[in-house]
Amino acid sequence: MIEMFTSPELLIALLTLTVLEIVLGVDNVIFISILSAKLPKEQQQRARRVGLMGAMLMRIALLFSISWMARLVDPLFSIGEYAFSGRDLILLGGGLFLLAKATYEIHDKLEGEEGHASGKVAATFASVITQVMILDIVFSLDSVITAIGMADHLGVMVTAVILAVLVMLLSADAISAFVEKHPTVKILALSFLILIGFSLVAEGLGQHIGKGYIYFAMGFSVAVEMINIRIRSRKKVEPVELRQKYVE
Repeated sequence: MIEMFTSPELLIALLTLTVLEIVLGVDNVIFISILSAKLPKEQQQRARRVGLMGAMLMRIALLFSISWMARLVDPLFSIGEYAFSGRDLILLGGGLFLLAKATYEIHDKLEGEEGHASGKVAATFASVITQVMILDIVFSLDSVITAIGMADHLGVMVTAVILAVLVMLLSADAISAFVEKHPTVKILALSFLILIGFSLVAEGLGQHIGKGYIYFAMGFSVAVEMINIRIRSRKKVEPVELRQKYVE
């Protein structure tokens, strides 16, 4: 453990991997934020913490089973030209679940109140955590594969995962509050989940999509939305200032 903080190479690997783990974990935080918002206020923070801690334990468990992870890439069966491994099936299942869940949530946000909102069954803590854990498996797989490719030292990988989750725990409440405050951001976040779900399905079918393209699209969309939020906030302030001048 001490060697990790005294060796420049291991320290650089730790810092790099921690940043990557945080970036890869953002989509997980967004998903947890959206799901936890369905719970009563007093349970939301607890749901976010349990979800993120579950993600951390899942990633660490996968890191300690690298030999099992290596076998996941072995083909299990073939359909035509496509050979499917355990990893492919996990990515396909997770991607389809993410596509279905994000589409349902968008429909619920846009049409739920006029349509079926009155007949909805309230989300329970257990159901929310179950959905979070299903996606944790997929997100953890992506994260762990990155960690294994970035570092050979198990201690570095585990430490990076723990540090990344701690950062996400500290920022989860702020992200959730921001997403809840701005409905358009919530729809944008759900659109990101559709994009991620599509990329997971493509990956499961053997069609690799560079993460850089996905993160660029997400970053550009966030930048445009931040400009929109700033413009909307100015429009709200200007009428108030005009009214004050009129009164004076």
